[in-house]
Parts: sequence; C-alpha cells; structure tokens
Amino acid sequence: MRANYIEDYNTWAEEFKFSASLTVRFSDIDLYGIVNNSVTISYMEFARIEYFKHIGLMSDWLNPEGEKIPVVADVQCDYLKPITYNENLRIFVKPNSIRNSSVDLHYMAKNENDEILFTGRGTLVQINRQSGKGTPWSEKEKSLFVG
Repeated sequence: MRANYIEDYNTWAEEFKFSASLTVRFSDIDLYGIVNNSVTISYMEFARIEYFKHIGLMSDWLNPEGEKIPVVADVQCDYLKPITYNENLRIFVKPNSIRNSSVDLHYMAKNENDEILFTGRGTLVQINRQSGKGTPWSEKEKSLFVG
C-alpha cells in the first residue's frame, strides 16, 4: 500500500491522535455487498466534523452571525480493503499541514481487527461567509490544530 501523500507509512499512522467511531449501515452498501465508494467520503466528513467539534472550531463556524465558514477544496480516498455491512470502524483524522487559510487533513479507517481499510486526504479552506474569499486562520485557530 502506498499513497503519494504518505512518505513513511509507520510514522504517518502513529501520528493520528483523534478518531471517530461508526457502524456501517445497510444503506451504505451497494449490490456487491460492500460500502459504495462515495460513502467513504461521507465517513471522512463525519470524522472531520467530530474532529472539529473536539478541537473547538465547529461552534464558531455554525454561528449564523459568524464571518468564517469552512469549505472542502479537494478530497482523495485510496481504497485498500472492502468494507462490509455492520462493520465497526474507527476513522482517524489529523492535520498534516496548515497554511494561511487552509488545512490539509489526512484520514485512515480501521476495522475491529485493526486492518486499514482506506486512507485519504483533503484540503479544507476557511472563507469569509460574505465575500467567499479565503480568510486566514487566527493564531488561536492554528494552535487548536497543533494542540
């Protein structure tokens, strides 16, 4: 297994500190009995939102009076093993790099047997709600990612 965004797999995998758990629903599987490829992106979204709640960013973004909101600029998923109905998964999330107004997040999904099912990455950009332009992270926001 080698994704182009993973240099040293063991080091990369050990750096994950946060995970969100979920159980595969019947509606997640396709006619082959495995999770549809588009569903893994929603699993990444679920874990990302849980991560942002955990570090304290979601409340500001959900405030209707707030000026900043996050948008997904790109997403990539590399499928390693089939995921089946009723499997219990842990979706890991970590910031890989923080730029002026964006963050590159990495993902890893494991089942109960500690097998890696998929890896992924995606860029999230914080924008101004009114202008739609990128809005820099404050020092406080940056510290939440690395704290």
